Amino acid sequence: MNVPNTENQNKILVTGGTGLVGSAIQWAIRNVPGTFGKKQNEEWVFLSSADADLRNYDETKSIFDKHKPDYVIHLSARVGGVFENTSRMADFVRDNLYMDQNVLRVCHELGVGKVVSCLSTCIFPDRTTYPISERILHDGPPHPSNYGYAYAKRMLDISSRAYRQQYGCNFTCVIPTNLYGPNDNFSEGCHFIPGVIKRVAQAKQSKASVMVVPGSGRALRQFLYSRDLARVLIWALRNYDEAEPFIISVDPDQEVSIKDAVEMVSEYSGFEGVIQWDTSATDGQLRKTADNARMRALLENFEFTTLEQGLKETLAWYSANQGHIRGMDARKGGQTPRGLL
Repeated sequence: MNVPNTENQNKILVTGGTGLVGSAIQWAIRNVPGTFGKKQNEEWVFLSSADADLRNYDETKSIFDKHKPDYVIHLSARVGGVFENTSRMADFVRDNLYMDQNVLRVCHELGVGKVVSCLSTCIFPDRTTYPISERILHDGPPHPSNYGYAYAKRMLDISSRAYRQQYGCNFTCVIPTNLYGPNDNFSEGCHFIPGVIKRVAQAKQSKASVMVVPGSGRALRQFLYSRDLARVLIWALRNYDEAEPFIISVDPDQEVSIKDAVEMVSEYSGFEGVIQWDTSATDGQLRKTADNARMRALLENFEFTTLEQGLKETLAWYSANQGHIRGMDARKGGQTPRGLL
C-alpha cells in the first residue's frame, strides 16, 4: 500500500470541507489537542464546491494536482432530507456516483496514501433486525424514500474495497448516524435537526401559537454531533487501516424519538406554543438503531457530546450567525449550489 511520508509535512485534503462535517473538522484542528486534533507535521486543506465540481473528472484531477495531498477525507456529497431524496432520486444517484468515482480514481492515480470516506446509516437495509451492524450493509434494499442516495453510497464502500483489492490502495469508510451541529445546511429539504430549528425559529418570529411538524414523531434516531464525528474521523485517518467500515454512533440506549428531539429544540429555543403533528406526512424509516460495538472496541473510552449540550451549542451558533447560514438566503450565497457539499 502507498504510505504518506511521515518524516515531513503531511498534507491532508478534505472534500466538502466547508459543510457540516468539514467545518467541524476545522473546529477540531483549531481547538482539540493531541489524538483528536491537529498535529504539528500536518497541513490541512479544505475544499468547497466553489473550488471544483467533483462531478467532473478534469476539475477533480486539476484541484488534486494543485494540492498534491498525502491523505484525503472525502465528505463531498449530495445530501438532503426525506422530501429532497424522494423528489430528486436520479440527481442523488448521478451526482454521488460521479463525485465518489472521480475522487477515488484521482487518489489512486496520484498515489494518495489514504482515503477515509463517509457513508451513512440511512443506506442500510430497510427490513432487518436491530441493532444494525456493519456486516449487514449490503444484505437487502434500503428504505424506498432514499434508495437513490443509499445505493450510490453503498457503491462508495464497494469501490473503496475494489481499489484496495486491485491496487493495494488504503481506502476505507466510516458510517455516521444522523448528524447535526453548527454550520449545517438550512435550505429547503434539509436534514431533520436544522429543519426543526428553522421551523421553531419561524414559529417564534411569527408569534404562532401552534407549530405543525410533519410525521407522527414516533421514529427513533441516534443523533451524532458533528464535532464528535470530526474527532473520530481525524483519529481514523491516522489509525484505522481496515477495509471494513465502522459505525460512528452514540450508544443504542441514547436513541431518542423525533417527538422528544422536537420538544428539546422547542424548549431550548423558548417556543411556548403547541406542537401539532401532521400524520399525513411520511416518517421515513421508523428505526435505524445502530450497533457501535466495533467503534467501542477501537475507542473504548470516547466521550460523546450529549444531545442536550449539542443542541444548545447548535442553537447558540444559529442565533449568532444570522445572515451567514447556508441555505437561509440563496441570494446571499448561503446555499450550497445544487445541494452539494
